[in-house]
Amino acid sequence: MSLISFYLIIVALSRYQQNLLQSIFDQHELVRYDVKQIICSVCDAEQPVARVCTNCGVNMGEYFCDVCKFYDDDIDKGQFHCDDCGICRVGGREKFFHCKKCGSCYSVSLRNNHSCVENSMRHHCPICYEYLFDSLKDTTVMKCGHTMHCECYHEMIKREKYCCPICSKSTVDMSGTWKRIDEDIEATVMPDEYRYKKVWILCNDCNDTTEVYFHVIGQKCSHCESYNTRTMAPPVLPQ
Repeated sequence: MSLISFYLIIVALSRYQQNLLQSIFDQHELVRYDVKQIICSVCDAEQPVARVCTNCGVNMGEYFCDVCKFYDDDIDKGQFHCDDCGICRVGGREKFFHCKKCGSCYSVSLRNNHSCVENSMRHHCPICYEYLFDSLKDTTVMKCGHTMHCECYHEMIKREKYCCPICSKSTVDMSGTWKRIDEDIEATVMPDEYRYKKVWILCNDCNDTTEVYFHVIGQKCSHCESYNTRTMAPPVLPQ
């Protein structure tokens, strides 16, 4: 390859990168709520937003939301608009309810059956970091009230991670595991220098702080009997 050819390649790559950067900055998201006019794709008539074309009469979408300015022909998705969420959702209105405190629509199976965390869906999934509120993926509410994608949750459980990535509370019933740890501790005698050593612990499940005997396998919460604990500095007593 000659020096001139090499130089031309470098110039071409440089211009391609510049054009790519320009195209990235030119991208924008459509603010659907601000849409005032639309153009019919059949007759090209410009007109105010509506379901049916005022010029040729064609139905622009089997589902139409005049708030979101959203059209869709596949009504099998069960689209519906939630006034509290301010967006259209899928899955069928009869299958969902809006939780005022959590700030999002949940499955009716969770009505009076979940721990409320204020605006719990207006955050990113703690695993993949996709914004949950308007995500098209299925989400789940953990025992603690925090939310994440169902597929991320199942992958976390598959990898034997049973604590919420946000608050560290147990996400499943761990009583069987705690019982096995009890048996392991009973069968494992600590050396004399550690046998009567005490430490302060914070329980991730009940948030209680207690002083317990140290063991290399784990420290058991005296309040809820969970081993989902961590050692901490002794509390400072008021003087």
